Amino acid sequence: MELRHLRQFLAVAETEHFGRAADGLHIAGPALSRTVRQLEDHIGTPLFERTTRQVQLTEAGRVFAGEVRSLLAELEDAVGRARLIGEGASGVLRVGVTGSASYGVLPRVVRRLKAELPDVELAIETELLTPIQAAALTDGRLDLALLRTPVAVAGIDHRVLFSEPLILALPDGHRFIGDRNVTVADLHDESFVTYPADTGSVVDGAVVRTCAAAGFTPRRTHQVAQTSTLLALVAAGLGIALVPRSASSVRLTGVRFESVPDTERVELAIAWRAGDDSPLLARVLQALGSADLTEEEAAA
Repeated sequence: MELRHLRQFLAVAETEHFGRAADGLHIAGPALSRTVRQLEDHIGTPLFERTTRQVQLTEAGRVFAGEVRSLLAELEDAVGRARLIGEGASGVLRVGVTGSASYGVLPRVVRRLKAELPDVELAIETELLTPIQAAALTDGRLDLALLRTPVAVAGIDHRVLFSEPLILALPDGHRFIGDRNVTVADLHDESFVTYPADTGSVVDGAVVRTCAAAGFTPRRTHQVAQTSTLLALVAAGLGIALVPRSASSVRLTGVRFESVPDTERVELAIAWRAGDDSPLLARVLQALGSADLTEEEAAA
C-alpha cells in the first residue's frame, strides 16, 4: 500500500465516480479501478458498492476514508514542520542569559526573534554567570548565550553587541545620590554587595580592577550570583554595588542608580558553539545581526 493508492481512493470516495476521479488525477480509468481493487484486497473488505449507475462507499469505506483524510492531513503537517526545521524557521532554541541582561536586553532579543521566527520556541534560563553559560554551551545544554566577554573557554564563538560602563547602585537615602562629583576613590570605605569572587564572574573582575585603579580593594559584605538578589540587598541597605548600566533596567523600589567616572567597561555578547551548523542557529544569528541592541537601547 502506497500513499498514492490512498490519495486515489479518496478521489473516488469524494467524487463517487471513477471516471471523474481518474480525470482529476490525470490517470486512466482502468488503472484507477485496479488500484482500488488492490486496496480492497489488501484490506480484506469492499470499500465501495458498485452498480452500473453509481459508486457509493460502504460503511467500512466511510470509516476508512475518514481515517485516511486524517492520516494525510497529519502527514502534510509533519512534512511542513520538518521543512521549517530544515530551513531553520522552527524548532527549540535553548538560550542562557547573564543576570544584568535579563531585564533590559532579553525582552528586546525575544521580541526580535518572535517577529522574525514566530515558529521558534525559546527555552530561556536567566541569571546565569558567564562561566556557567560557557560550560553549558560547550556540553550542549545551551544553543545560544547572552554573556559577558571575555569567554575563557575554547570552542565558543561570539559577537559583541555593545559595551557599557559600570555604574553605582545605591540604597535610597545614600549620601552619594545626586552628587555629580563622586569618584570611585570615594567608595573606599563603603560596604559592597558583589557577584561571587571565586566563580570567574566577568563583571566582578571589572569591579575589582576598577577599585584597584582607584587604590583600594572593595570590602565585600555579601556575594550573590543573581543580579536581582544583588540589587535587593542594596535596596535593603546592606551595601552599594557597581553594576553594568543595563542593570538599571531593573526597576526596584529602594535602589537608585548613579553614573561615576573612570569605571571599567564590560561587553555584552551573543555566543554559540564554534562549528555549530544548525540551520536554526544560523537564522537566529541572522535575525539578531540586524537588531538594534545598542547600549543606549539597553539602558533606556
